[in-house]
Amino acid sequence: MRILLATLMLIAGLWTLATPVPVFAQHGAPVDFKAPIAPDQNVAAELMGVQTPVVVTRQDDGVPGWEIAKDGTVLGYIGSTWEIANSVGYSGRPLEVLVGIDTKGKISAARLVRHNEPILTLGISDADIAAYVDGFAGYDLTQVSSGKQTALPDVISRATVSTGVIRDGILRTARTLAAGRGVIAAKAGIDRLSYEPLDWPALLAAGALAEAHTSMTDASAAFAGAKVPVPPGEDDFLRFWAGLVDTPTVGQNLLGQQEFTRAIGNLGPDETSLIVIGRGLYSHRGTAWRRSGTFDRIVVLQDDLRWHPTADSYHMVKRLLVDGAPEVKEISLFRLPSTFDPLDPLRIEITATRPSENDTRSMTIGTDYRLPEAFRTAPPPEERPLWQVNWMQKQIQVGIVATMLAVLWLIFFAQEWIVRRPRLWRGVRLTFLTITLFVLGWGLNAQLSVVQVVAFIHSLLSGFRWETFLIEPLIFLLWGFVALGLLFWGRGVYCGWLCPFGALQELLNALAVRLGIKQIAVPRALHERFWVLKYTAFVAILALSFYSMRDALIVAEVEPFKTAISLRMMRAWPFVLFVLALLAASLFIERFYCRYLCPLGAGLAIPAKLKIFDWLHRRPQCGRECRMCETRCTVGAIDEVGRINPNECVLCLRCQVIMLDPTQCNVLKRRARGAAPSSGDAT
Repeated sequence: MRILLATLMLIAGLWTLATPVPVFAQHGAPVDFKAPIAPDQNVAAELMGVQTPVVVTRQDDGVPGWEIAKDGTVLGYIGSTWEIANSVGYSGRPLEVLVGIDTKGKISAARLVRHNEPILTLGISDADIAAYVDGFAGYDLTQVSSGKQTALPDVISRATVSTGVIRDGILRTARTLAAGRGVIAAKAGIDRLSYEPLDWPALLAAGALAEAHTSMTDASAAFAGAKVPVPPGEDDFLRFWAGLVDTPTVGQNLLGQQEFTRAIGNLGPDETSLIVIGRGLYSHRGTAWRRSGTFDRIVVLQDDLRWHPTADSYHMVKRLLVDGAPEVKEISLFRLPSTFDPLDPLRIEITATRPSENDTRSMTIGTDYRLPEAFRTAPPPEERPLWQVNWMQKQIQVGIVATMLAVLWLIFFAQEWIVRRPRLWRGVRLTFLTITLFVLGWGLNAQLSVVQVVAFIHSLLSGFRWETFLIEPLIFLLWGFVALGLLFWGRGVYCGWLCPFGALQELLNALAVRLGIKQIAVPRALHERFWVLKYTAFVAILALSFYSMRDALIVAEVEPFKTAISLRMMRAWPFVLFVLALLAASLFIERFYCRYLCPLGAGLAIPAKLKIFDWLHRRPQCGRECRMCETRCTVGAIDEVGRINPNECVLCLRCQVIMLDPTQCNVLKRRARGAAPSSGDAT
């Protein structure tokens, strides 16, 4: 035991020497999870791509982030992914990146400033992460749907979840910040850029203007009894057209370039320009507005809003320049207040009045208007969540893993039939373990780790988010299957069948046995005492993670999975030497690492206590009259009295094969010789 403990301490020391400390991480220090890290002048200048000094302003306008200015000119804005996107890493703690955008809607730079990620400090260098974050510079937020859009950097393999969270946080933060500062449209709006030359009939056909009409005959009936009667006739009492002219296709065609520019240039933030064009006997403006300052004949309605144009919102237009325009009497432009939504329907009404002997007669001429779709900008496309993108991109890999899990499920449900055929069982097991090693492990890199258990526990305590774990579909599938397997069969579902490193050990041991290498039988007393090592390692890793994730990961290097499976031995020599030592030990003691050192197996054994079913059968004679299964168990999970320890069993089913094989089971041999069965012979 002292030798093994010394080995663990040596590996931890070598890991410390071989792995640089991440400059970004704030490990072991109290962290204010609520407050974002504000950029100082140097960081702000770096993110904006300028020299210091710059002015960093935290505006109290409800929009998060900081405004960066130099020499009185706004250069751009900086936002925190922790504040804006609430980006939480795999560890369940803040993963904070400062994102800079310029005033044209491009990401100027991004910088990782805080993380407690387990994966980022294992096998991934600071330069890898810095290069990944730097890859977002130049991404144009205004051209999301354009084919010329700058490509996003690919997530880093072996750090899929963490770098995926970084990517999602950077993009969401940049878009929110740009929309909040008015750099990009936050939603669909008026198309203020497109222009198409159209004549008057084409504009009407496109719905650019809504029309209302009242004839002299209609007005004569409405004003019957007025002091000044309206003579009947087919001419226009009032005909008017109304609509928004903010889009160049409408405004520039109607008014000409110069008049259109003057009209639009007078608009304030979120204001739009409404045109009213009138002809006929009646004036939509009248003259009273010159004294009162209000155009009381005109009213614009939208939901509960009711607005009469005022003199300061009025801009007179002398003539229409569009081809095919009719002769008109009056042209009025009004600045529509920002309280009106130009995308929602409007109603424009003009009230005509005539005094009578006893009262005032009135009539209302109105029309409904809605900005046509052709004159709107499409809403910015919603970015598909990264976890959905990953699942779609890995459909083949997901299908392979799902098929393996389905086959394993069938193996367990058909175990009674399989274990009665020893050669079939042996072939099924070795074949499945080979697929686990070469396909699941080295091919798909789907190796579970105690680090993921620690990360899951931290996320439960600090705010669980499904999206974080869904980013890596293969790992999610495996953990989902393992969770169900723990309830039905125990930890052996994963450790005995789905762990690539466990499969590597067992396959090497099978080859060693075939080559005649003598196996070492570990004495029971020593064997059971060595179990303490893996449980101690698990508890130490978990407890240490609450103090310092980095220190916990140093201890977690007792796991050889990353070196042997994920990195395929392409790592510093201390790690490779450790793996080779474990594999060498497994040639003499089958699954040596699984038995005594694996913290993941220890972590899975604890919830396995909740196992509902007991699928492994025993005979009353097991451990009393026969101890063959105990001596043949590959991991020493059967004690002297024949009981199977579910904390150590890897569900290899060897004991079930022996118990049902008449050439191996002593009870069945005795029955075959015709010996009188005892009262306890029933299975």
